[in-house]
Amino acid sequence: MLLAALLGASLTARLGAWQLSRAAEKEQAQAALDSRGAAPPLAQAELADQAQQAATQHFRRIALRGRWVDGRTVFLDNRPMAGRQGFYVVTPLLIGEGGDAVLVQRGWVPRDANDRTRVPELPAAAGVVEVEGRIAPPPSRLYELGAEGQGPIRQNLDLDGFAQETGLRLRPLSLLQADSAGTAGDGLLRQWPAPAVDVHKHYGYAFQWFALAALITGLYVWFQLVRPRLRRQA
Repeated sequence: MLLAALLGASLTARLGAWQLSRAAEKEQAQAALDSRGAAPPLAQAELADQAQQAATQHFRRIALRGRWVDGRTVFLDNRPMAGRQGFYVVTPLLIGEGGDAVLVQRGWVPRDANDRTRVPELPAAAGVVEVEGRIAPPPSRLYELGAEGQGPIRQNLDLDGFAQETGLRLRPLSLLQADSAGTAGDGLLRQWPAPAVDVHKHYGYAFQWFALAALITGLYVWFQLVRPRLRRQA
C-alpha cells in the first residue's frame, strides 16, 4: 500500500508540474504574440515566402499593394462571427510578377437564410489596391465529410491545392484584412478574434493533478496510519 501510494502521488504530482511547465510555455508564446502585434508594420518586401519564416511573422501588421484576382474569391462556410452564421470571404491578392500572391481573409458576411447557395456581390476594385491587416496562418480547417469542394462556397481551403487550381504562387500565410478607408461600404464585418493561447486550461489541469496527489496521500495517511491507531486506542 505504501508503494502504491508513493507511485500514485508522485505520478500525479509530476503530471501537475508538467502542466505548469506547459502553462509557462504558453505564456511565453502569448508574450511573443503581443510583442509582434505591437511591432512596427512589416515592409511588403520582407513578407515571408517560406513556411518556417512565415511562422515568425504571424500577427505582424503589414500593408500590401496589389491587384485582386478576379473570379477567384472563395466563401468559407460555417464560420461564425458575432454570434451569427456566415462565410469568411477569401480572395487572392496578386502582389508580384509570375503569379506571386497572398490569400486575404477580407471579412465576414452573413448567410442567406432562404438560399444557402447565394453569396453577396462584392464591390468591384479594379487596379492597384492597398490592403492593411495582420499576417496570419492560412484559413483554419474544419471537419469535412467527403472531398473538398471546388466551387465558390467551400468548407475548407487547402493552400497547395488552391495554388494548383489557380496557377498562383501563394505565400504560406494569409492576411486578416483590417478596417480602413479603402474598406468603407464594402459590407464586410472584421471582428477577428484577438490572437491568444489557452493558458488557463493548463492551470486547471495542474490543479486537478495536484489535488489528486493530495487525495492519494490523505487517503493513505487516514486508512494506513490514523485509522489503525484510533482502533488500537479504542
